[in-house]
Amino acid sequence: MPTHAMYPGSFDPITNGHVDVIERAAMMFDRVTVVVAVNTQKVPLFSEHERIGLARASLKHLSNVEVDLFHGLTVEYARTRGITTIIRGVRAISDFEYEFQMALMNRKLEPTVTTVFMMPHERYTFLNSSIVRELARFGVALDDFVPPPVVAALKEKLTVRDE
Repeated sequence: MPTHAMYPGSFDPITNGHVDVIERAAMMFDRVTVVVAVNTQKVPLFSEHERIGLARASLKHLSNVEVDLFHGLTVEYARTRGITTIIRGVRAISDFEYEFQMALMNRKLEPTVTTVFMMPHERYTFLNSSIVRELARFGVALDDFVPPPVVAALKEKLTVRDE
């Protein structure tokens, strides 16, 4: 039976830590859908469509990975598409506490959906999108932190904002 997992996140922007988790998930599952989710608690730097484009450009080397957009509960996306596994990246204990609560709530809402926690490579454990955006605002070289399409997009976005 083919396996299909999803990896949801705001991806504002997608980082090398995200890509690392997605690459490994792509080896574990027949299909992986990266779901750009809309987080109403955050004000994003990139629009939904920009985030989708950056994710697709950053993941084009993975033939079994697709990128989609969803407004609503992650577990609802999984349910409506027959996805039974949600991938979540966990960098630290603080991530685990939040993700553990979400996994239990998702299980309560949809018992057929299982959350799998994956740690990124240790060189990315400190990395998140907020840090990347802050570094970009100060002109720090980002090549070690984000894929090349994101480096270019951040330079363009922040140059436009500063003018």
